Amino acid sequence: MTSATRQQHLGTYLAQEGYASLDEIVRRFGVSISTIRRDLSELQRRGLIRRTRGGALHAGIIDSAMDYSMRESQNIAEKELIGDAVAGFVRDGDAVILDGGTTTFQVAKRLRGRPIHVVTNSLPIAGLLGNCSETELVFLGGYVMPRSGVSLGPYAEEMLCSLHVRLAIMGTAGVTEEGFFNNHILVVELEKLMMNSAEEVIVAADHTKFGRKSLAKLCESSEVNLLVSDAGLDRSWEESLRALGVDVHLARGPQSAVVESGVTQ
Repeated sequence: MTSATRQQHLGTYLAQEGYASLDEIVRRFGVSISTIRRDLSELQRRGLIRRTRGGALHAGIIDSAMDYSMRESQNIAEKELIGDAVAGFVRDGDAVILDGGTTTFQVAKRLRGRPIHVVTNSLPIAGLLGNCSETELVFLGGYVMPRSGVSLGPYAEEMLCSLHVRLAIMGTAGVTEEGFFNNHILVVELEKLMMNSAEEVIVAADHTKFGRKSLAKLCESSEVNLLVSDAGLDRSWEESLRALGVDVHLARGPQSAVVESGVTQ
């Protein structure tokens, strides 16, 4: 494959995915990382993509996703495994809420193209799913936070009050024995309504989120049906959360969602 052809395919791939890490791109195209870096530099020079630390963002994604995509590259391997696992709990025909966040974005990438209904307040997720005919998308309107690209406020809250889904798939900034936390008071208020709109709640969080509190408490442990994390989670945390009644699943590979859990599949 010539460099021009590869760059054309790479541009198309990023337009479909929205964001991809360098590791993902190398695996996809089967060339060296130095070759991919040259390709990305050329695409950026032409204004088609924007390079980020550890990956690349398609230029069509809103600028507020830039900081988001940089955070997306952190602990990317763990987040990809978690995304695979959580997507395995979603059935075709389901209606699901996807909370904004870098881990839930990985879930969205695995749900793209499936015949489901997705409700989200995340512009990056909406940008990923919005041009996919198989996946029905509902975006919660309202004020959009520039740094994270999530909407919040009374318009989004009003929409949520009239919706019902089977699963709410939530991110979190911190997990302790006291419960789950996030870092913005108004976002937490909207996330509580997301959980109230769902029959069951899944929290997706990599192991770095444990033992950390953040500004606002989202919920008690008892309000979550399933926590999906990665194999880096300390065993003591797994045991502690199970003792509090939280079903814990550790994502270890593509088939890791095929487990017994409190969440129906």
